Formats: sequence, structure tokens, C-alpha cells
Amino acid sequence: MLSVTSHVRFIGVDDDNLDLFESQYPLVKGVSYNSYLIDDESVAVVDAVDVRRCSDWLANLSEALGDRRPDYLIVQHVEPDHSGSVAAVLARYPGMKVVATAKAVEMLGNFFEGADIAGRSVTVKDGDTLSLGRATLKFFTAPMVHWPEVMMTLDEADGVLFSADAFGTFAMPSSTEPWDDEARRYYCNIVGKYGSNVKAVMKKLAGQPFNIVAPLHGPVLKENLVHYWLLYEKWSNYEPETRGVLVAYASVYGGTAEAARRLAVMLREEGAGDVVLMDLCRHDVSYAVAEAFRLSGLALCSVTYDASLFPAMHDFLHHLQMKNMRNRTVGFVENGSWAPVAGRLMADMLSKMKDMTVVEPKVTIRSRLHDGDLPALRELAKALANNK
Repeated sequence: MLSVTSHVRFIGVDDDNLDLFESQYPLVKGVSYNSYLIDDESVAVVDAVDVRRCSDWLANLSEALGDRRPDYLIVQHVEPDHSGSVAAVLARYPGMKVVATAKAVEMLGNFFEGADIAGRSVTVKDGDTLSLGRATLKFFTAPMVHWPEVMMTLDEADGVLFSADAFGTFAMPSSTEPWDDEARRYYCNIVGKYGSNVKAVMKKLAGQPFNIVAPLHGPVLKENLVHYWLLYEKWSNYEPETRGVLVAYASVYGGTAEAARRLAVMLREEGAGDVVLMDLCRHDVSYAVAEAFRLSGLALCSVTYDASLFPAMHDFLHHLQMKNMRNRTVGFVENGSWAPVAGRLMADMLSKMKDMTVVEPKVTIRSRLHDGDLPALRELAKALANNK
């Protein structure tokens, strides 16, 4: 087990068998359910784990405790991947008390009927503290980051911020992959809708004395905290990280794909920055959403299908709507063999997003890209490249 500090130990577990996080987001390299033990005059456990890995977690907890008994279970987040083992640990340690927000206690009662959670709970509010002896824990409510009951916990003695789902990532703590990519995919798809709530809790945390961030998924962060913090500021403000264009396309027989590929070449020629070409029919939408958050521009290329928008493009734009995407420059390429309407329908969906700048021309192709379409495609590339 990892020592986070001399008084804080990581007792979480990895899950390399789960294929879909929240039954929708692909896990290429697994995920972790993080849990921590604070060893003090009173012993506190910070969060439980998914019931899938309950026995392994209880074994880790027992090893970390030695001959001691835990006094408190800090429940920061009630989502089942973190609370699934709450009833089991309370049954094993009858003297253990739950420390959580009032909303969390209410929600735990819904998940674990008959476990008498309320009778064993200490409810805390924003700014409340709990002394363990050497360490004092300070609690910060974080509603809708990304559930209403969430709180974060600061160990003031060791400077450890237990950040709940914030600063978490897909993949396991031992992964050697760069943090940014999977943390971005995690944030944008799990938390992305709630940028204003993230900003509110970051305002509370600004200036607090922590130099370690211990999230509920992924690695414990001990270095480059400013980098992670600045990324969260950008993501929560829906600001792009990088100048560039995501060329996202949905194609049936290859005509729209050909136009998208040609547009990507033109964008690079026009100096549009980082240009990413993505087939929405063959890439999971979570990756496309993450790229849309990262880049400053979107080129949306879709075929018309059943007098409507092709499902893969509709799904992508629906996800962007759900995640409150805003503040991007967008261009359209539509395809239709007899009655192209994809451009209008994409624009209709985009109109529900804030601060989106649409550039002209809208490029319409018939079945496939023709030489006569190239000047308009070039003008679209220039317009997207010239918008910073």
C-alpha cells in the first residue's frame, strides 16, 4: 500500500475488468476506486469503494489498521463506485461513525435501507472541522461536482486535499500514460456540465494550505499542482486549451469522410493550429467530447440521413449540449444526395449552446466531393483558421 504521507495511506483498489465506466465510457486501462486511511489518535477512513472490489478493500483496510479499529468513515460522495462497500464496513466495525453532509446521509439511506446510517452519522456543513488528534479535517461542500451531496476534505496537518471526484482520471494510479488526456476525458464527460459549480468550489479552495491532491480515481497528485489547477480553471470556464480544430465527421459511404479529410489538409495548410480528424462512427463519443473541450474550433461534417441528421453526429452534438459546451468557433459541411438538411439541423442543435461563433460558408456537397466544391471548402478552412 502507498504511503501518501507518514500519516495517510492509500488503501484503494484497482479494477481492470470493468469495460464501461458508468455503463457508457470505455476503459482502456481500467480504473481505480481510491480510499485513504488517516492514522491518528482517532482513525479516519476517507471513502469506500465499489462493491465489486469490497473484499480486497476490506483486506487493505485490515492490513493498514493492524490491531486498531476505525473511528470514522468520511463519505465524500455517495455514487456506488465509492459507497458500494459502506454497509459492509459498518457491519464489520460497529463503532465506526459516518461523517458526511446531510444530503449524503439521506442518499445513503436510500442505497442501504435498514443499515441505520442516520443513527451512526455525524453531519457536517461547509467549513466544519473534525479533530482526529494531531490532524484537523476541514470540510468543503462541493454540490454538483458532480452529485448534490459531495464534499471535499482537507487534512490541515499534512496538507492533503481529498478532492472527491475532482482531479480524478480514468486509468489506474500505476498507469504511465500522461495525466492530461484521461483526466480531460474524465472531467469533460463526468463533470463537464457543472463548470460553474467547479468554479465555486475552486474559489473556496484557493489559498487553502494543501500540497497533495488525493482524488477518488487515478493517481495521487504531488507535483505540478499548478498545471492541474490551471487546466481545471480552463475546463470549468469552457476555455480551449489549444488553438486548433476538431474535424468531426459522420459518413455512410465515404463521401462525407473524403470531404472531412480534404478539409483537414486545408486547415493545416492555412495554419489552423492543431487539427484532429475524428470519425464519429468509429470513435467513442467520449473522446470526441474531450477533443472538443481541448480545441478552439469545430468543423462538423455530416451526411443527411432519413431527412434528418446522421445518428453519430446527432449523438455527438447532444453530448456537447448536455455538457454545456460553449465558446467555440464552428463551421459546417453537409452532404445529401437529393435533399441535404444536415447543415440546418446541426445549426439548430448548436443554437442551444452559448457563445458559439458560426463561420461561413456552409459547404454543401452532393453525394461526394467534387472539384467545384473545393473553393468553398478552402474558404471554410480559411475562416476557421482565422478565428483564434
